[in-house]
Amino acid sequence: MNRGSTNQPYSVLGHKTANIRDIYTLGRKLGQGQFGTTYLCTEISTGIEYACKSISKRKLISKEDVEDVRREIQIMHHLAGHKNIVTIKGAYEDSLYVHIVMELCSGGELFDRIIHRGHYSERKAAELTRIIVGVVEACHSLGVMHRDLKPENFLLVNKDDDFSLKAIDFGLSVFFKPGQIFTDVVGSPYYVAPEVLLKHYGPAADVWTAGVILYILLSGVPPFWAETQQGIFDAVLKGHIDFDSDPWPLISESGKDLIRKMLCMRPSERLTAHEVLCHPWICENGVAPDRALDPAVLSRLKQFSAMNKLKKMALRVIAESLSEEEIAGLREMFKAMDTDNSGAITFDELKAGLRKYGSTLKDTEIRDLMDAV
Repeated sequence: MNRGSTNQPYSVLGHKTANIRDIYTLGRKLGQGQFGTTYLCTEISTGIEYACKSISKRKLISKEDVEDVRREIQIMHHLAGHKNIVTIKGAYEDSLYVHIVMELCSGGELFDRIIHRGHYSERKAAELTRIIVGVVEACHSLGVMHRDLKPENFLLVNKDDDFSLKAIDFGLSVFFKPGQIFTDVVGSPYYVAPEVLLKHYGPAADVWTAGVILYILLSGVPPFWAETQQGIFDAVLKGHIDFDSDPWPLISESGKDLIRKMLCMRPSERLTAHEVLCHPWICENGVAPDRALDPAVLSRLKQFSAMNKLKKMALRVIAESLSEEEIAGLREMFKAMDTDNSGAITFDELKAGLRKYGSTLKDTEIRDLMDAV
């Protein structure tokens, strides 16, 4: 894709804004993304805490990058008011950054909540899926395709309230018109729909992705898995869904039926988000059983979640040097991979551990990771 470059100084938002520091006090770092950093911020006049995503203008190297940021803000305003979509408070710009101030979700990630909760059943998975697909339906009804649904993009406002789950990241979202076809390949390998890989897709791709999340919620592992990114893509394009391995023989037929209809290879035959919400397994007081799922599901979910966090940190190690505190946290994760309890982790142990958890890091990247730690 030919991306035109931009010359600084320039305005991303296209209009002058107030100085964010006159309205908010920026606090500790909450997270780091490709383009910017999220901080805790406090409104000076009320003392209310929010999250502030500060996007470095230096990293917006093309006109398309600038358009992406504008569109993300526009879409967040467009979707405002839905109870399971993070509320945008405002956007500000200075010479170095664009700041997006939004509702603070301090209750943690979806998978962490499930793991800490302990008792976990199909009914609970149905409740969570209903929230996720409800977000998809809201987006589609307002002409927005999300394009990057994944568990990490759903956070809880309050750790004790599962219904406070909110979709937080609309960085890859786009407006669409009925029948419009998209061709750019975006998303995350485990969750990407086959038609996205074939560069001919529409909003049905979001339903596929929600189906992948549902499969993970019920089994603890992704339906399409391989040791390399290309291997994952090949598995997605084959579309074979494993319902034979544990815990699937114990999962209700209705639950499996819904997954089949969400992971249907033909987008035209796939359920719409609205149809998913009408399925007997997912609807309120539906047929999803309340008996506890096999504990192995929780343990696999924990491994899958840890692998995703580890990979995210690993990629940051490769991109930039970490602080001592962050490296200490990474070391703790490595202890779980120290299979011979030697107190040191070998390249082979790390490689085997990452492969076991579904990592697609290359050997050279694993070496970089070892060197950094």
